[in-house]
Amino acid sequence: MTRQKKRRFEENKLRPNLVESGKDFYDEIKGKWHLKVFTDQQPIVLELGCGKGEYTLGLAQAFPNRNHIGVDIKGDRLWVGSGIALREGIQNAAFLRTQIQFLEHFFKKGEIEEIWVTFPDPRPKEKDDKRRLTAPRFLAIYQNLLKPDGWLKFKTDNTELFNYTLELINKNRISVKNLAFTHDLYNSEYVFEHYEIKTKYERKFAALGETIKYLKFQFQ
Repeated sequence: MTRQKKRRFEENKLRPNLVESGKDFYDEIKGKWHLKVFTDQQPIVLELGCGKGEYTLGLAQAFPNRNHIGVDIKGDRLWVGSGIALREGIQNAAFLRTQIQFLEHFFKKGEIEEIWVTFPDPRPKEKDDKRRLTAPRFLAIYQNLLKPDGWLKFKTDNTELFNYTLELINKNRISVKNLAFTHDLYNSEYVFEHYEIKTKYERKFAALGETIKYLKFQFQ
């Protein structure tokens, strides 16, 4: 581990807006985010695989009446997002360091208002399909955590991953309602739903000529 990473990890231990192993409330946060991290009991929005938290922070500023939590396993990336939130006084943004498959350890059934999956690793190898963040086992977790009529929203540049996800829905491997999607977000009727927030990866892929795919639905 580099000296810089060590310093970042030490600073993470002291940050009240970053939940990670070793902190007193790490094992007690489930159902208590409004008591342990946030100052009020606003609806909770998750961003999964948040990286440095660009989208989480953008959503938090766009929707101050919601509490936004970015989830990632990379502590040095979360150091960036949590630091920005603290410096800029974004009190409705926080971060959780864990792997996505363990989300149910930190949130109660029906505790989440909305989930964003933004530009995840596409896991292109067929043997890795169970690790895709829109694979059935992950969707089952999201369904359990979302409130009735809560939204799942998914953005990607990767055509194969997007088509894989649509195929799951079309084959009824998951039951959804109010499905809406586009293969070209910025030339579609859903363009307003990106709230002018673009991550580093999104800008990179767009510069390479990739269209941004977007879908949203509620579980049936």
